Amino acid sequence: MTTNATKITIEFDDRTVRRFMIASIIWGIVGMLAGVFVASQLNFHQLNLASWLSFGRLRPLHTNAVIFAFVGNMMFAGVYYSTQRLCKARMASDLLSNIHFWGWQLIIVSAAITLPLGLTRGQEYAELIWPINIAVALIWVVFAVNFFWTLAKRNEPSLYVALWFYISTVITIALLYIVNHLSIPTSWTHSYTIFAGVQNGLVQWWYGHNAVAFFLTTPILGIMYYFLPKAVERPVYSYRLSIVHFWSLVFIYIWAGPHHLLNTALPKWLQMLGMFFSLMLWAPSWGGMLNGLLTLRGAWDKLRTDPVVKFFIAAVTFYGMSTFEGPLLSIRAVNALSHYSDWTIGHVHSGAMGWNGFMAAGLFYWLTPRLYGTKLYSTSMANFHFWIGLIGILVYVGAMWVSGIMQGLMLNATTPDGHALVYPNFIETLTAIRPMMAFRIIGGSLYLVGMIIMAVNIWLTIRKGSPVNEKREVAVIERNQRDTMGLKETFFNDPIACTFAGLVLILGWLFLPPGADIASLGCALVFGVLAVKRFQGGHHRWSAWYDSLLNNWLPFTVLTFVAVALGGLIQIVPTVLVNRATNVEDRIQQPYTPLELAGRDIYVSEGCYNCHSQMIRTMLPDVLRYGDYSRLGESIYDHPYQWGSKRTGPDLAREGGKYPHSWHYDHMKDPRAISVGSNMPAYPHLFTEKFDQGTLWKKVGVLTQLGVPYPAMTETEVKTKAVEQGIKIVQELEAQSRAGAMPDSKIVALIAYLQKLGKYDAVDPEQKPLAKPEGVPFPLKPGIPDGYRTSAVTK
Repeated sequence: MTTNATKITIEFDDRTVRRFMIASIIWGIVGMLAGVFVASQLNFHQLNLASWLSFGRLRPLHTNAVIFAFVGNMMFAGVYYSTQRLCKARMASDLLSNIHFWGWQLIIVSAAITLPLGLTRGQEYAELIWPINIAVALIWVVFAVNFFWTLAKRNEPSLYVALWFYISTVITIALLYIVNHLSIPTSWTHSYTIFAGVQNGLVQWWYGHNAVAFFLTTPILGIMYYFLPKAVERPVYSYRLSIVHFWSLVFIYIWAGPHHLLNTALPKWLQMLGMFFSLMLWAPSWGGMLNGLLTLRGAWDKLRTDPVVKFFIAAVTFYGMSTFEGPLLSIRAVNALSHYSDWTIGHVHSGAMGWNGFMAAGLFYWLTPRLYGTKLYSTSMANFHFWIGLIGILVYVGAMWVSGIMQGLMLNATTPDGHALVYPNFIETLTAIRPMMAFRIIGGSLYLVGMIIMAVNIWLTIRKGSPVNEKREVAVIERNQRDTMGLKETFFNDPIACTFAGLVLILGWLFLPPGADIASLGCALVFGVLAVKRFQGGHHRWSAWYDSLLNNWLPFTVLTFVAVALGGLIQIVPTVLVNRATNVEDRIQQPYTPLELAGRDIYVSEGCYNCHSQMIRTMLPDVLRYGDYSRLGESIYDHPYQWGSKRTGPDLAREGGKYPHSWHYDHMKDPRAISVGSNMPAYPHLFTEKFDQGTLWKKVGVLTQLGVPYPAMTETEVKTKAVEQGIKIVQELEAQSRAGAMPDSKIVALIAYLQKLGKYDAVDPEQKPLAKPEGVPFPLKPGIPDGYRTSAVTK
C-alpha cells in the first residue's frame, strides 16, 4: 500500500455482534434445557406430558435450537466481528445486518412453535416446513450479499485465512440447503420432498453430513484462525498448513455423506466412495487441529490463568477427537456396530458440546469485555464454567460410548452356531443401557449449569460496562490493488490444470471397470510425481498465482464453489437418474392407499423416525431379528424416506402383518401393556383426533406428479377410499374386542400405515438358489443374499 494513501476513520458495527452474541447465549440455554428434558424422557416415559411435549416432537426442537439458534448466532457474532477487522471496513449495509439478525430470530421462533405442533418435513436437521425454509434461504441471501459486499469494498488487499472458511460456508450452505429442501407443497404447513427412497437418503446425508461440515465446522475454524491467535497473542503456527487444511477440507468433506448409509440398500459403490473420502478426512482435520494447538507455542502458561485460552484449546482438542472418531465410524465393519446406536449420539455431542460449545464460550468471554468496554466480571466463574462443562462433556460422551457399544454388541450377538440371536428381545438391550442413559442426563445437566453460569457472568459484565463500537483509522486502498484477476488467469494455470487432471485420474480409479481402474491409478501416481517435479521447478509461479488469487474475492469464491460442488454432482446425479422404478430389478414398493398415506404423514408428524428405522441392513443379526434385508425398490415411493439413524425401538421395515390391528391399538394407548419396560410414550390424542381429509386429495396429486403410480381419482374418490378402508379396520378391531375407534381417527390411519410396511411386488418372479452367508453352518431361509456379509458378534 502506498504511504500517501487516503486515511479514514471507521466505526465498526459492533451492535450487530452484541445482538448475535446475546441471542446465542439465550438460545443455547433453551436448546440445552430441551436436550436435558428429552434425555430424561428416554428414562422416564412419564415426562411425555402432552402430544406437543413428546420425545418425537421435542427432539428435533433440541437439535435445531442447538445447531441453528445457538451455534448459528454464535457463528454470525464471530463472522461479523472478525470480517470487519480483516477487511478494515464496516459491514456494507446496516439495514442488511438488521434484517439478518431479526429475520434469523423470527425463523428460530417459528421453528420453536411449529416443531412441537408436529409440523415437520421428517428429515434430520431439515425438519422445518417449507414456508420457514424459504425464509431461511432469503435471510441467508441477505447475509451473503452483506458479506460479499463487504469483501468487495474492503481496505485490505489480501483475504486472510478466516475469510476463506467464511466464504466456503456462505456458498456451500446455500447449495446444500436449497437442494435438500426441494419440495412440492400440499398445504401451507406440509410438503413432499421431490426425492424419494435412496435418492432422498443420499441427498439428505449429503446435506446432513455437510451441514455439520459447513455450518458447525468451517465457520468455527475461521473463528479459530482469527480469535485464537488474538487470545494467545501469537501468529498462526503455519500459513502453508492453513492453505492445505482449507482446500483439502472443503474438497474432501463434501464426498463423505454416504458413510451415514453403510450396510444399507445404498449402492455399494456409493458406500465405498463415502468411506474412502471419510478416511481421507483424517489428514486435513488433524492438520487444522495441530495448526491451532501449535499456535500456542511459547504461551502455554496462559492455560493456567486465562479461561479464554482454556476454552479455545479444549475446543480444538475436541475437534481433533471428533474428527478422528468420525472417519473411524465410517469404516463399514465399525459402522456395523456403531450405526443406529448411542455411540453416534456421543460422537455428535463431543463435537457440538466440546468443539462448538467451548469455542462459543471462549469467544464470548473474549468478546464481552471489548464490546462493553470493561473487564470480565469474574474470572473464577469462567474457570468454574470450564471445569463443570468439561466434566459434563466427558460424563455424557463416556456414557454414550459405553451405551452404544454395549447395545450394539447385544443386538449383533448370535449363538456360536449362528442359528439364533443371543438377545432376541429388543427390550433386553434397552434395559441394559438405562444406567448409561441416566449418566447422560447427569452429564448434560452439568454442561447446562456451566452455560447458565456463563450467562450470569456475561450479564454481570454487561451491567458494569456500556456498549462500545470500536473506531479505527485505516488507509483506503485503490481499486487496482485488489480484484483484478481475470477468467484466464484464474483457471488456465498449472495449479488448476494439475489438480483437475489428477482428480479425473483418481475418479477413473474409482469408477472404471477392472483393469482400466488400475491403469488409471497408475497414471495418477505417475502424474502426481510429474506434478510435484513441475511444482518444484516453478513453485514461485504457483505462489505468485495464489497470492494474486487472495487479492480477488470473486475468483476465490468461484474456485471454492467448484471444489465443493464436484462431490455432490458425481454422487447425486447418477443416483437420481438411475434409481427409478423402471430400473428396479428385484422388488418394488406397493404405493400407499389414501388412508395409509394419511397414516404415514401422522407417523412423520409424531417424529417416530427419531426412534425407529425402516432399513434392515445386509447383516445376519439384522435379518435374524427383523426379517429379510431391505431392497432399494421397497422405499422407492417414500417421500421422504424413513431409513432412520437411531434405534431406540426396533426396526419397522417388515412390520406390516406381523401383529393384529388390536396389538397396534393397545401399543399406542399403553406401550408398557404390550412391551414391559418400554420407554415409548403413549399417544392418547391419536384416539380422539381426526386425520386430515381436506388435503388428502392434494397429497395424492402431488405424489402422482413425483412419479407414484396412483390411478386417476377425484377428491371424493380419495376420501371415500380412505373412509372405506378405515371402516374395515374398525370392524376388525371390534372383532378383536377393541370397540370405540372411529374410521376417520388418526389411530386408524396409523394402523393402516404400519400394516402396509414391508409390502411389495416382485419384479422378477424367477427365484434363484441363494448361497448361505460365509461362516453360517446351516441353510438359511429364502431372502438371504448371495455373498452375505456377516457382522454378527458371537458369544
